[in-house]
Amino acid sequence: MIYDLKGEATMQPIVGMLYSAVKENYERLQLITKDMSQQEMDYQGPKDNYNSTAQLINHILCVDIHWVYRIKDEPLPVSLKAQYEPMLDANNRLPMVKDKSWGTLVSECQSLLVMFNHICLTLTDAGLDKVVQFGFNNEKQATIRWGIWHMADHNRYHQAHINQLRKWYKE
Repeated sequence: MIYDLKGEATMQPIVGMLYSAVKENYERLQLITKDMSQQEMDYQGPKDNYNSTAQLINHILCVDIHWVYRIKDEPLPVSLKAQYEPMLDANNRLPMVKDKSWGTLVSECQSLLVMFNHICLTLTDAGLDKVVQFGFNNEKQATIRWGIWHMADHNRYHQAHINQLRKWYKE
């Protein structure tokens, strides 16, 4: 297998490359978690004080769905807010996710990726320069180009946490 960030033929070159980075990270996330039991999905480390794999995947989805709707220049629908928010709980931690199966989380990842693909098919390389607001109170600004890169980078960042949880779980 040859790894590459060559974009989809129907996407503009830079958009396609960024899309490929996001897609590859979702595929890798699925690969590194595919054989997890529900117990392992909910495992929170040796002292039960870390975010579980289910929490981390749900968090990745939450961040990415917000970016998808920022790129679409549409407010996040109430149904998706109910599904993924709050971003943090009252203790400023990722919200608890219990008994949410690997299959459910992967299905949600695949749905998000399909939605993201449709958006990227209409996005132009010049459109990547558009500046959008983000952050808990929309206090930050970034280009759409940075937002898509962040989707890929953030996913990969939490994959490291998942790999550490897997190591602890097997010990």
